[in-house]
Amino acid sequence: MNALHKSVHHSAVFDHPEMGDHEDIVFVQDKATGLKAIIAVHDTTLGPALGGCRVWPYEHPADALTDALRLSRGMTYKNALAGLDLGGGKAVIIADPRRDKSEALMEAFGRHVERLSGTYITAEDVGVSPDDMEAVARQTDHVRGTKATGLGDPSPYTALGVFEGIKASAKFVFGSSDLSGKTVSVQGLGHVGFDVARQLHQAGARLIVSDIHAPAVLRAIDAFGATAVDPAEAHRVEADIFVPCALGAGLNARTVPQIQARIVAGAANNQLQTPADGIALKKRGILYAPDYAINAGGVISIALATANSGDNVVRDKTIAIGETLAKIFDRAAHEDTTPEHVADTMVEERLAKAKAA
Repeated sequence: MNALHKSVHHSAVFDHPEMGDHEDIVFVQDKATGLKAIIAVHDTTLGPALGGCRVWPYEHPADALTDALRLSRGMTYKNALAGLDLGGGKAVIIADPRRDKSEALMEAFGRHVERLSGTYITAEDVGVSPDDMEAVARQTDHVRGTKATGLGDPSPYTALGVFEGIKASAKFVFGSSDLSGKTVSVQGLGHVGFDVARQLHQAGARLIVSDIHAPAVLRAIDAFGATAVDPAEAHRVEADIFVPCALGAGLNARTVPQIQARIVAGAANNQLQTPADGIALKKRGILYAPDYAINAGGVISIALATANSGDNVVRDKTIAIGETLAKIFDRAAHEDTTPEHVADTMVEERLAKAKAA
């Protein structure tokens, strides 16, 4: 019994705390290329399960399983709330993306995706490049974000959705979506964060920016007249809106009491460390835009784009993220609950309706 099977066997797959309603978990091995992967299909009620492939050097296969299960469930919720006719899935390849990845390994992964006959559609994620996806696409058509299927880099659409979400949040809290004169702290200036900052600047916002990568900060100071702070201080500066676009779990028992802003609306995934942190934000009167609702522009572009479609359909669907958030905020206020609870409920209602049809 190899290490993969042994570790996962001991984690008792069916009793795994993240197992929930997963439909399919496939353990993949290809000795010739060294491929070891897990493909998790959470739910196909609304359509094939779309979710990226991540290459990561997990220390234990059981950690890879936990990640695959969590991420695939997250994709069901993200795709459903975005109004896509797609389910949720995820693949994780246990490998160091810098050392172990090869064209042959990605092609072998593509062959295994093909075996699933379209129940799982793969795409780029952490540790995977556009070239890797082209290698996968040589073995299967069940792939998105390639030259043949897509609009290229999804980050501008993620940024557009976040910007629309920030405007919807401002309208709910301040009574107007006009951002001119508002102070906004943007934490993280990668592709998405920098583009969000650009749109905020064009809308007349005053920017406070932070990133661990100094050149990105200098670029934002130069382009937007922004003020720089240490990334660890980004949440606690005096601002109207805090926009986390870096790592997850940034909203936690330590940071939530320090937040000065009235709104938290950013692109980072899994922002709340625990559900209790969302409740703590509500108690403090801080509006939180659920991360998988506001950052869905990227997955919308991957799901709906074709090489010949142009981007009008994708842009319209991405701009509609603002309307979805407005509904979430209104319902949360009416039901005296958190926006993330309402978002989850809206997804579960859509899935229940589809199952009953």
